[in-house]
Amino acid sequence: MATDQPAPPPEAPARTLLPQILPALVVGVLAGLLYLGISALAEQFQDVLWGDLPDALGIGRYSSLWMIIMLTATGIAVGLVVWKAPGHAGPDPASEGLGGAPLGLGVVPGLLVASTLALAGGVSLGPENPIIGANIALVYWAGHRAAPAVPAAAWVGLASSATIGALFGTPVAAALIISEALVGQPGRGSLWDRLFAPLVAAGAGAATTQLLAEPTFDMGLPALNDPGFDDLLATLLIASAAAAFGLVSCYLFPYVHAVFRRLRHPMLMLPVGGLLLGLLGALGGPLTLFKGLDEVKELSASIGSWSSGDLAKMAVVKLFALLVAASCGFRGGRIFPAVFIGAAFGALVQALVPEVHPTVAVSAGVLGVLLATTRQGWLSLFTGAVVAASPPMLAMLCLASLPAWLIVTGRPLLELDERGGARR
Repeated sequence: MATDQPAPPPEAPARTLLPQILPALVVGVLAGLLYLGISALAEQFQDVLWGDLPDALGIGRYSSLWMIIMLTATGIAVGLVVWKAPGHAGPDPASEGLGGAPLGLGVVPGLLVASTLALAGGVSLGPENPIIGANIALVYWAGHRAAPAVPAAAWVGLASSATIGALFGTPVAAALIISEALVGQPGRGSLWDRLFAPLVAAGAGAATTQLLAEPTFDMGLPALNDPGFDDLLATLLIASAAAAFGLVSCYLFPYVHAVFRRLRHPMLMLPVGGLLLGLLGALGGPLTLFKGLDEVKELSASIGSWSSGDLAKMAVVKLFALLVAASCGFRGGRIFPAVFIGAAFGALVQALVPEVHPTVAVSAGVLGVLLATTRQGWLSLFTGAVVAASPPMLAMLCLASLPAWLIVTGRPLLELDERGGARR
């Protein structure tokens, strides 16, 4: 017997989609340029802080003393920005995820300055949250004035997609994240109609970074050409174990954040946080500093040269560095440090069980930790697959995401609500 099926959403005519192309292209290019500009400025400043300055003072570039001095000084500098800048460089980053409501335009300079200082100073946070927040504020401000009838959510979606495309150097990541965000949201037209303008913006942002900077996620891992059942089993187990390890940070986050909130003032919270990060850096070594993307490439390219003790120390230190940095008020994102934690965890497993293929270990570790800390399945799967750079790994990562998801679903997120409680 025939049953009534809900009618599919009507597709938008081409004349509705075509006018979206030009603003999406403009947003994508500008978002990519802002990301590249902040990244280049932070890298130049990093060269001065971690190269020219210690050389001039006769101090080892990555000596324990310099790491402690530099991270503490970074905490003081960012604390001054958060204290004095208009809008205090944005809301508490512990309660902010990717995207969100547009910030006031006056908040953007302080947010970008605080983020640049943190990136250059070695803080264990990435650029994604501040750059997305700044692009959303700028795009919404300009778009609302140019086309007041366009909903705010449309400008937010364009800015978020463009920045994610620029960050990852491909529009695929943006498409996956935005499609996940659209599930259950009201809207007219098919999914691809609603993704049309964000994909244009993401493609333009990705093309901008590819043409000007040639970003790469190549980790130098050996190719996995003919996986077997043992590789699948290892992927399942490592991803699940990494997810459980990543959840440690989620459970600890509210408590670490509450300790720093008791200090109340940014000129106390951030310098103390910087000092702790310096001590953690001295314990874990230079690879546990900074956002983690370049460092994870160095780690992955030299698998086999690290002892299990070194890798365990790096994974644990980076996890606590991420917790401290996100709790004390530094402006930055948590995705790239989580990738390093996952890679270090996977490399640790490979050091303990040499029979495990390095690509299996690292990509599964990245998948598990990202699932725990972001709770974004498509982003986690995409990043694990990109790290592997091996097509046979994709099917195994898809399967491994299922038991790992059962471990993390319903658990606390690495993000807090406005009262400092854990989100789930």
